[in-house]
Amino acid sequence: MSAHEPASFVRLLRRVRKHLGQNERYQHSVRVARSADTLAQRHGVDPGKARLGGLLHDLARLYSAARLLDECERRGLFIDDFERTHPVLLHARLGAALAREKFGADDPGVLSAIEKHTTGAGDMTPLDCVVYLADSLEPARKFPERPALWQIALIDLAQAMREVLALAIRHHERKGRTPAPPTLAAAALFGADGELAGMAEVRASAS
Repeated sequence: MSAHEPASFVRLLRRVRKHLGQNERYQHSVRVARSADTLAQRHGVDPGKARLGGLLHDLARLYSAARLLDECERRGLFIDDFERTHPVLLHARLGAALAREKFGADDPGVLSAIEKHTTGAGDMTPLDCVVYLADSLEPARKFPERPALWQIALIDLAQAMREVLALAIRHHERKGRTPAPPTLAAAALFGADGELAGMAEVRASAS
């Protein structure tokens, strides 16, 4: 599947809207696709792959916890203890499977970006970062740091990842929640773990 041809992308938009079945989630997905396209063009990443990953990233986001667990188990996807406690995290990996099965997305980079868009990971490509940041910083996100972080993302992907991850982890800490292990691995990768102690208290989440 390619997102390079306008006609095929319009057809894809219709299919994604039908699959999601909710306008709010569909509009979010479109905004993420557009944001990913913009970041990709700024950083030499394939815009078509970024746009496709952004559009397809939340295919399983509206599934119930029971359905997420069931569909992952039926596909033989490994589920760790943290994911069993927090099944919503499974929507990313299941979403990648649905992107491949239902939408013909077979590019490994696109599927990787979908898989990592929620928690990040200890190894991330520029395309992974583009989709992660597009999801975190799309225009409808209302937390006060978003505009400044978006400007950073337009210039420096690594710095933006570091600051968005640090913000997300601080939010988890304030709520008394443990960040997902892949998020901590991503924080270590980008140096966000070393910045947490010096961060100002935040009022909203980037997740």
